[in-house]
Amino acid sequence: MDIIKALQEELKITRGQVEAAVKLIDEGNTIPFIARYRKEATGSLNDEVLRTLDERLRYLRNLEEKKEQVLASIREQDKLTPELEKQIADAATLVAVEDLYRPYRPKRRTRATIAQEKGLAPLADRIALQMTREPLEVSAAAYISEEKGVASAEEAIAGAKDILAERISDEADYRTYIRNVTMNQGLLHSEAKDETAESVYEMYYHYEETIRKAAGHRILALNRGEEEKVLTVKVLAPEEQILRFLEKRVITRDNPYTTPALREVIEDSYSRLIAPSIEREVRNALTEMAEDGAIKVFGKNLEQLLMQPPIVGRVVLGWDPAFRTGCKLAVVDATGKVLDTVVIYPTAPQNKVAEAKTVLKRLIKKYNISLISVGNGTASRESEQVIVELLREIPEKVQYVIVNEAGASVYSASKLATEEFPNFDVGQRSAASIARRLQDPLAELVKIDPRSIGVGQYQHDMNQKKLSEALQGVVEDCVNKVGVDLNTASAPLLEYVSGISKALAKNIVAYREENGAFTSRAQLLKVAKLGPKAYEQCAGFMRIMGGKNPLDGTSVHPESYEAAKTLLAKLGYKPAEIAAGGLTGISRKVTDYKKLAEELGVGEITLRDIVKELEKPARDPRDEMPKPILRTDVLEMKDLTPGMVLKGTVRNVIDFGAFVDIGVHQDGLVHISQMSDKYIKHPMEVVSVGDIVEVKVLSVDPVKKRIALTMKL
Repeated sequence: MDIIKALQEELKITRGQVEAAVKLIDEGNTIPFIARYRKEATGSLNDEVLRTLDERLRYLRNLEEKKEQVLASIREQDKLTPELEKQIADAATLVAVEDLYRPYRPKRRTRATIAQEKGLAPLADRIALQMTREPLEVSAAAYISEEKGVASAEEAIAGAKDILAERISDEADYRTYIRNVTMNQGLLHSEAKDETAESVYEMYYHYEETIRKAAGHRILALNRGEEEKVLTVKVLAPEEQILRFLEKRVITRDNPYTTPALREVIEDSYSRLIAPSIEREVRNALTEMAEDGAIKVFGKNLEQLLMQPPIVGRVVLGWDPAFRTGCKLAVVDATGKVLDTVVIYPTAPQNKVAEAKTVLKRLIKKYNISLISVGNGTASRESEQVIVELLREIPEKVQYVIVNEAGASVYSASKLATEEFPNFDVGQRSAASIARRLQDPLAELVKIDPRSIGVGQYQHDMNQKKLSEALQGVVEDCVNKVGVDLNTASAPLLEYVSGISKALAKNIVAYREENGAFTSRAQLLKVAKLGPKAYEQCAGFMRIMGGKNPLDGTSVHPESYEAAKTLLAKLGYKPAEIAAGGLTGISRKVTDYKKLAEELGVGEITLRDIVKELEKPARDPRDEMPKPILRTDVLEMKDLTPGMVLKGTVRNVIDFGAFVDIGVHQDGLVHISQMSDKYIKHPMEVVSVGDIVEVKVLSVDPVKKRIALTMKL
């Protein structure tokens, strides 16, 4: 197989782009580095395409490796024909290779292998070729042997049938047809094990849907229901159609002695050997497809969450709400440093509201707090009520935000949190995290396993290794898009930078603590175990503000410094002007990029990136994202009425809709059918996590705590 050609056709890009990307990946370059600093070579392929290419490259190389193993095995058996070799070479999937290898794979002892050991293969051949011109009992009598363990003609016939059944089940063409027809015409069917029991799976108690139309979230729900032993799930294939197909292929002439036996063989082969195997394959394929879809949705949601704009320059009060154990508070300054922590008890059972307000008023005045970040967990609603009452009583202008606290408890109990806050308990750490994730969501959320951030669907029911790898890639892309401040970034943030491992991240922090702040990117080469390759990969994503070289505060890579300096001199700028806020209007001074790029010895795309960066150094892509809604008043579920129009924040996007926080502590659901007047395949065509949307209330069910919303205003 020509892997380059296959990738070119699959990704719809040029052969040159594929060859360049593969070469760069094989040389050990990271995806963020290739996407940002090797645009000339790849024709500006973005990180999403590059990650898909990398994933498919690994799959296709594994496929070629598998083909070599299979060919070697069949060659050893002296059974490899030119036709079979070509079929294996042309196979496009691992499943196709496995189908072709099935007849030659070493088998455990089966009914068929036992029958072959008894010398019944010639009888099976006679039946298959329909050569018998006498009753099978007469032909089979010749195979009765006490020595071989064949006691009767009936036993001989049964053994021959077993051999034929296995041969049919091993035929690659038959399996391909049966798999395809099952996928295209089969049904996914589920029943409840106990119809009287109430569960979240009630809609699947008598459920049937064509396999090809089954949505990913329904497949994952069925899998979970089956795993929890609530549902029985089956694949219903078009059995009659499959049996007729096999009969046409296997029974080539009408022979009164062999035709009935072959029909029995076909039915046995399908029901005993083929159907269970194909059902497993179909279920696995559906699960894999559903997982891939869910991972894609989770990744997109995670990206939107990580890329939420930071709220800078504000002293924030982090509020981790609770009942019995009290609400933990942490005052965090504009740099993320924790200034104070305290516990108050305004919620049940203590209900010390007045005392809590006194503490809050003191903290707000003492630290000039202008923003309160409240976790959306237990007692959040009650805490919000206290905050709103407080804001009406004080002269200071303070706002509050309800933040998604998913993962805060995981972080607060982690080894990392213990190292960061050795003298705090888990509640204090959680409160600090809730404050910081408002100040800089990316820097704080990278400390948490991405799987613990609740913006997916059925994430615990899928391949965790695959999910983890995909989400790690999303975090890596986000961190490198934004860049990091080399002198303030934590080790958990640094380890997501291109080319930086966990050990190198710790070494960078250790070097910084021992030698003081970095004054140039080149100093990175003095960090233990950080060699030229790692430096090449990471340097462009590291920022040094106020360092010796103003270019160190931009995303211009050190390899382009000479070109950048020549450009500045040519256009009449001084490097120091970069640090003063950028070279406004520099792009207008470049009239011929192609000619200038040749003069500077860089590619035209690289030159355009340099100019763009010098015009607005270290620009933060998060600035373009919607800002969180800052509140000063509370809304309760009982206040909602159908027809009410509100602004809300998209908290999660799933296959069938989006959950929107409208400030009542119960996210409302905008079903996919209520998102647009146009037909859409997926909610992500309309909304993303963090989007601020205008919604209208359709219905409110206080008992079930359900709010139905529409975006069709």
